[in-house]
Amino acid sequence: MAYSARGQANHCLYLARILGAAWRRDSDAQSVAASTLAQAYLPAVRMHLQAAYGWFLLDITRQEPLPALPPGNCADLPPRPAGKVLPGEIRECQQLERDGWLAEMLSAGEQPLAVNRHADNLASTPAEASPQQVEAWCNALQGLFERMGNSLDEY
Repeated sequence: MAYSARGQANHCLYLARILGAAWRRDSDAQSVAASTLAQAYLPAVRMHLQAAYGWFLLDITRQEPLPALPPGNCADLPPRPAGKVLPGEIRECQQLERDGWLAEMLSAGEQPLAVNRHADNLASTPAEASPQQVEAWCNALQGLFERMGNSLDEY
C-alpha cells in the first residue's frame, strides 16, 4: 500500500482532533477530574500531533522512500544528500522547535516542572494541558501545513 507523507500528516492530525474532541466532551461532563483526563489524553494526543508534524517534515524534504515511522523533529530527519540545500521551511521549523508553540507542543507532557497536583488525586499533568490547548495546537499545525504546503506546491 502506497501512502504519501502529506496524507499521513493529515491523517494523524485528524486522529489528534478526534482525541481532543473526546477530551473536551469528557471534560464538559465533569465526571472525571481534569488532571486525570489530561493524564489519560495528553500522551495520545501528543503522539498523534508529533507524528503529524514528522510526516509533514518528510513531505517538506520530499523524502523517498518513506520510513515506517516519522521523525520526531528536524534533528531526526535523514541527512540531506550531498549538494542538496536545506529547505527554508525546515529552517523555519527548526526555529519554531526551539521557541514558540511548536516547542511547547513537542514537549507537552515531558516536563515535570509545572504540574497541578491535588492532595486527593495522584494524577499530575502540565498546568497548560487542556482540550483547548490541543485545539490550538491542531489549528496551528493545520495552518503551518497549509501555509508551507502552498509554497511547496509552487516548486
